Amino acid sequence: MQNFDPNAKVKAVFLYNFTRYFEWPEKMKSGNFIIHIIGTNNSLSGELNKMATSKQVGNQKLEIKNSTSLDATIKPHIIFILSESSDMLKDISAKYKGKGALIVTEKGGLAKSGSAINFVAIDSKLKFEYSKTNAVKAGLKTSEELKSLAIAVD
Repeated sequence: MQNFDPNAKVKAVFLYNFTRYFEWPEKMKSGNFIIHIIGTNNSLSGELNKMATSKQVGNQKLEIKNSTSLDATIKPHIIFILSESSDMLKDISAKYKGKGALIVTEKGGLAKSGSAINFVAIDSKLKFEYSKTNAVKAGLKTSEELKSLAIAVD
């Protein structure tokens, strides 16, 4: 369990900025824009909740949900699987295939195993890997611009 994450603010900004590079299916464009964090990272939750008070995605209000396992009642736009919950990736990517949920992880190699975006630390800097294949499988339209910002894995 991680209570302090020195990269929490950077991750929160990245997660919010990712919303500009993907187009969610029409059915996902009403109601709140939900970021679902699976696992415990109080620093990240705090940063995202702060952001949610002042930012929106398009005309959707930002809403942050936390749980330690997959909660089927939540209809997320972004699912962020923290490293301690990485073993759930296979089930989550199967369950959300084609449903328009961007899956983000933070453990080496996971962009090759099902997530569309995977945070990695390189030379003490937070960067991210991007799998367009996994984003498309998730039912998202992607921007070519994102590829130039990421470490492409496919």
